[in-house]
Amino acid sequence: FQSDPQVRQAYTYLCDKDTIAKTLYGPAGQPTDNILTDPKIYASPNTHWEFNVAKAEQLLDAAGYKVNGQYRAKNGVQLSVLFQTSTNSVRQKHQQIVKAAFEQAGIKMELKSIDAGVYFSSDAGNPDTSSHFYADLEMFTNSNASPDPWDYFDGWTTQQIAQKENSWDGNNYERWSDKGYDNLVAQAKTETDAAKRRDMFIKMNDMIVDNVVDIPQIDRKGVNGFANEVQNVQPTAWDGTAWNIANWAKR
Repeated sequence: FQSDPQVRQAYTYLCDKDTIAKTLYGPAGQPTDNILTDPKIYASPNTHWEFNVAKAEQLLDAAGYKVNGQYRAKNGVQLSVLFQTSTNSVRQKHQQIVKAAFEQAGIKMELKSIDAGVYFSSDAGNPDTSSHFYADLEMFTNSNASPDPWDYFDGWTTQQIAQKENSWDGNNYERWSDKGYDNLVAQAKTETDAAKRRDMFIKMNDMIVDNVVDIPQIDRKGVNGFANEVQNVQPTAWDGTAWNIANWAKR
């Protein structure tokens, strides 16, 4: 049933990102509708998220998944999903918030937590790694490590699909394959016009979000603290905290 775009779109209405951000992350996390949030010049202005159980129910009704007892079903197939992530108190609370909305909309959800040492390992023989993705939904944090996000978006191309043939080493855990997206990434690699590249990156983000390949949740921030008397600290997302420590001074 996840091949049905209406079902996937319904999922997007069932993530209460405001509650997740405020109760679990505070100032260190903000709700987001984009897979790429930084640099800001590449953040898409086109996407929009909304927590709305009623809209999710309307989409599921339109897709033919009717309430049958506690949960929805179509042609004898029940809407029942397995949602996995690593063992972490914040992530388990995050799972519970999402599960409550899914169940309210008539989608049965089973939660699974996996030891982080296993979940994030590169063990090709372990079915519980995030790259195997033997579940319906899974959660983890990824990040764009460069001011130029080309490498980041390359992670969703067909050649990056994690699978047995590459020992589950690809970055495309979702195993999404779209020729148009692949071509766009290839074009962006050699495009030298800055404005055109910006438009390409925004379009890549929108393709991932609009096709519900991923459902962005929280834009997690790096948090640092400094004494008031320390001057000339210049935090950046692209280097270590002390990158300009030679310029630090004490009042």
